[in-house]
Amino acid sequence: QDFRGLEFGKPLYFENSKSGFNHFLDWINKLIIQHDMEKAIVGMEPTGHYWLNLAHFLKEHNIKFVVVNPMHVKKSKELDDNSPTKNDVKDARVIAQLVKDGRYAEPNIPQGVYAELRVARKIRDLLSVDRQAVQGQIHNWLDRYFPEFLTVFKDWEGKAALQLLKLNLL
Repeated sequence: QDFRGLEFGKPLYFENSKSGFNHFLDWINKLIIQHDMEKAIVGMEPTGHYWLNLAHFLKEHNIKFVVVNPMHVKKSKELDDNSPTKNDVKDARVIAQLVKDGRYAEPNIPQGVYAELRVARKIRDLLSVDRQAVQGQIHNWLDRYFPEFLTVFKDWEGKAALQLLKLNLL
């Protein structure tokens, strides 16, 4: 269908909560009835983690949702009015246009054990980055304050090296 002539009214603001999502769902259902549509599709920009709660809610209520690339949103805004300024109404209009044009992706939201595995992998990745940062700091301190340390000990994480560091004998 061509929706160019339809005016859907003022923007709807809702909180990232179950009651906010229910308010949004009521609004969608009202629009479906009001404009004699069979179904709706919700487009969103997957920035941060906020969109995931809404995605799960929409999935539970059999409402199709899609995501648009945040860079496409930014570039489209610049093309439309030569201004990258960001505001909710402008972003919603650009996202709607991208969805209408078919420039979206259908995200795979894992459930159950697969969701848990994805979270575990994310946590592991974060911990690995933190560990590397700490190891880098330790290497920095050893190079500064005990430059000969790594010539005496092959690995600063070895038992003897750690024991010597703990005893403050250097």
